[in-house]
Amino acid sequence: MTIREFFSFKTNKFFWLNIAAMIVIVAVMVFGVLKWIDVYTHHGESVLVPDVKGMSVEEATKMFRNHGLVCSVSDTRYVKDKAAGIVLELKPGAGEKVKEGRTVYLTVNTLDVPLRMIPDVADNSSLRQAQAKLLSAGFKLNQVQLVNGEKDWVYGVKYQGRQLTAGEKIPMGASLTLMVGDGAGSMEKDSTDVAVDTETPVTSESSTTQEDSWF
Repeated sequence: MTIREFFSFKTNKFFWLNIAAMIVIVAVMVFGVLKWIDVYTHHGESVLVPDVKGMSVEEATKMFRNHGLVCSVSDTRYVKDKAAGIVLELKPGAGEKVKEGRTVYLTVNTLDVPLRMIPDVADNSSLRQAQAKLLSAGFKLNQVQLVNGEKDWVYGVKYQGRQLTAGEKIPMGASLTLMVGDGAGSMEKDSTDVAVDTETPVTSESSTTQEDSWF
């Protein structure tokens, strides 16, 4: 083997060794990056969302912390028959699988009773129409108060003894009293008509008597 062949063989050997070393280094780096991403994103790790409905926000927060989750109040709603400040709904829902550290959004029963606007039913609605509008608006109804007027016609709405105006706001779920006509107005009109009708035959009878007297 000549000196030139020896150095050529040695150079090629180092070249391929460098290529192999570079491939190994790249492979190790790729493996390390993928492993770091798995750890950082908790790949394959999941927890079940606990059921915290009916709990206070403080109790729910502790429960989520124990499961590696966090929570945030995103909305409020009013439910009269439930205690104020308790959790009504959560998203994602109870029992769903989520990644550790996920934020669960809560809907909580509000502390304040919301106000609702009174529909315009006075002097432009029948009893049935007014009842439907008020009930759909979230109000309750007491026994009607009869007033002088057209039968089953609504003349006003009362709350705690005070007559309300259209558009006025009162607490949702409040009990209202409808002021409804008792029919006295239409009955009075009918009696007047009867009196007019009965006067005619009386006049006719008097006229006949006078005519007979001439003979």
